[in-house]
Amino acid sequence: MQHYYFLEEVSATNAWLTIGVFDGVHRGHREIIRKLTASAHAQQAPAIVLTFDPHPASVLTGREIRCLTTPQERAKMLGELGVDMVITQRFTRDLSTATAHEYMSRLKKFLGLSHLLIGYDFALGKGREGNAARLAEIGAALNYTVEVINALADESGVISSTEIRKLVATGNVAEAAKLLGYHYSIGGEVIHGAGRGRKINFPTANIDYPKQKATPSNGIYACWAHLGLEKFMAATNIGFNPTFTPERQVPSLEAYLLDFDRDIYGQNLELEFVSRIRDELKFDSVDALIAKIHEDVDETRKLLGNG
Repeated sequence: MQHYYFLEEVSATNAWLTIGVFDGVHRGHREIIRKLTASAHAQQAPAIVLTFDPHPASVLTGREIRCLTTPQERAKMLGELGVDMVITQRFTRDLSTATAHEYMSRLKKFLGLSHLLIGYDFALGKGREGNAARLAEIGAALNYTVEVINALADESGVISSTEIRKLVATGNVAEAAKLLGYHYSIGGEVIHGAGRGRKINFPTANIDYPKQKATPSNGIYACWAHLGLEKFMAATNIGFNPTFTPERQVPSLEAYLLDFDRDIYGQNLELEFVSRIRDELKFDSVDALIAKIHEDVDETRKLLGNG
């Protein structure tokens, strides 16, 4: 899979394309991608996904949107689904002022666009004028066809990245996993912390995670920790460690790996959030904290079982 950050770097022909943020590459997105790759490859054509960073809504509204996936994570997941090329285009206010015809002309020029797959509510261009009907009209002039894919829904309704981000933000990681089709994860380099965990015989791996990613609400979670090809149970804390550092401004992410005792500073650790155990609490004594951590570890073992 090839990953580009500038449309102008690409030179493709006869491309089958879909466009969208695809944040989280959730179950609904995967339906579109499966259709794209199967149909494109049947025509010996490249399957291409054009996505954006930062999230267009954050640029247009000024409201921070913490995404479920970084551009690199998104591209990797799309590649694993069979996509041949991912273009992560920087979204700017200038880009948002381009007309649908202007933008589609550029896609025709650099991708040799022949077929466009879009979601049922997709629109692009200034004032979102490029809806399905308008894009088909432009396609007739530029020689590409348009196919609209219906939204994937389940018993909770249409699956959307917005809804999943809300679930993650409230700590409902188990429900988020149902919509994503996998457990939400955050990873990063293991860095040095204050060392308090080791002093109470619960050494934790402090993770320098991407701050632009959505983080579950403060609390304790049962997680699977991935260290290279190894997998461990982990009782994970997100928060401000109010017992010791109530003044902290940015939530820390630290995981206690069960049945584990190795130095992994500088290595990458990925955490899959399976279930929320409890809220973050402030304890009156270290002994009370230790007793609660023992309960958290037992609950983690119970929730994760042998999975």
